[in-house]
Amino acid sequence: MHPTAITRRSIFAQAWPIMLGQTTVPLVGIVDTAVIGRTGDAAALAGVALGATIVNFLFWSFGFLRMGMTGMTAQAGGADDTAEVDALLVRGLGIGLAVGFVLFALQLVLIPLALAVFAGGGAVHAAAGPFIAARFFGAPAGLAVFAINGWLLGLGRTRAALALQIVMNLANAALDILFVWHWHMGARGVGLGTSSAEWIALGTGLWLVRPNLHALKDRARLVDRDALRRLFAVNGDIMIRTIALLVLFSWFANAGARLGATPLAANQVLMQAVGLVAFILDGFAFTAESRVGHALGAGSRKTLLRAIRLTAEFSLGVAILSGVLIALLGAPSIRLLVVDSGVRDQAIALLPLVVILPLIGFPAWLLDGIFIGATQGRALRNAAIVSTGLYIVTDLALRPWGATGIWLALLASYAYRAGALGWHLPALLRRVAHD
Repeated sequence: MHPTAITRRSIFAQAWPIMLGQTTVPLVGIVDTAVIGRTGDAAALAGVALGATIVNFLFWSFGFLRMGMTGMTAQAGGADDTAEVDALLVRGLGIGLAVGFVLFALQLVLIPLALAVFAGGGAVHAAAGPFIAARFFGAPAGLAVFAINGWLLGLGRTRAALALQIVMNLANAALDILFVWHWHMGARGVGLGTSSAEWIALGTGLWLVRPNLHALKDRARLVDRDALRRLFAVNGDIMIRTIALLVLFSWFANAGARLGATPLAANQVLMQAVGLVAFILDGFAFTAESRVGHALGAGSRKTLLRAIRLTAEFSLGVAILSGVLIALLGAPSIRLLVVDSGVRDQAIALLPLVVILPLIGFPAWLLDGIFIGATQGRALRNAAIVSTGLYIVTDLALRPWGATGIWLALLASYAYRAGALGWHLPALLRRVAHD
């Protein structure tokens, strides 16, 4: 139940499985981009980019199933409340499955509405629609997997989380290739590959947590009013926070769509590098979630401060290394992945802005982990709303700069979010008395 003592070795031991597992997430996106990109169809690539943005907006609106679950599970573990740890798993699974089936049932309304909101044009929308419909098939499984992942991370069971992530993402990549290259299903094939992999992951996840599902028998604890009240209070704030950030990234995608299919496709290619860096650094952010939550559950200020300091040290080092690797490997990778010369040239021209993104972005990612572990939903909510509002203002001001302005505004958004969360950090530290 308890993570090991906080040393650099133990932090890295907990973080590396997350880093490895998270690395496979954007790698699947890179496979998606390559599978469609190698067909030479810029409209299909842009359609997948737009469709992925819409699906991520809808699905990650319920990202509290991962984030809230991690913080609350870690705190219950720190307090040695084993029964509540198991009850949290079952509650999360039930909410994820229920919300997923509701989304699946509402797709006939949600898909046309979403496409009406986002710019893109006829050819892009024609590719995005089937992709989104295929992704809705996996909604119940995908949201339930959010809960399982969050629960495993909260307990520091990062190797089990790694196994689950690898199963899902390898299945995703293999099925995408099968559906698109072998059966020529285009953008719809990418969506079907992902949704099928989500159901495979749910089966794997249920097998991994099967000893803890006995909480299904304890109905009184599952519907405990105080526990449910706290669950919905924390998750409500995290949901607003997540929606605010999804608005930010959807605005970013839409800004590229306004400039045409080529800039939108170029942004999709570059966002694979951004995603790769973010997911690697999530190894330390997720470790901070678990360690901070456990320290707060145990009431240890010393452990809390050491968890923050050590995860920050690792995050800075990896951010510097990531920038160097993007500078060295970015252009050759783009030439390998993309056939369309217009998309390729635009992506390479914007690459220098992606090189500096890890250094600007890592404080925001780490602070997210700290506040998620502390279940400080209100601070997360407020910081996300402020940073999104300032980002939109910045993007509008930089519109005359075209694609460069779009990326400069995105860089600024990370600085805004880190500043807003940093403002709340002293209050968080005051919650724990000196020990």
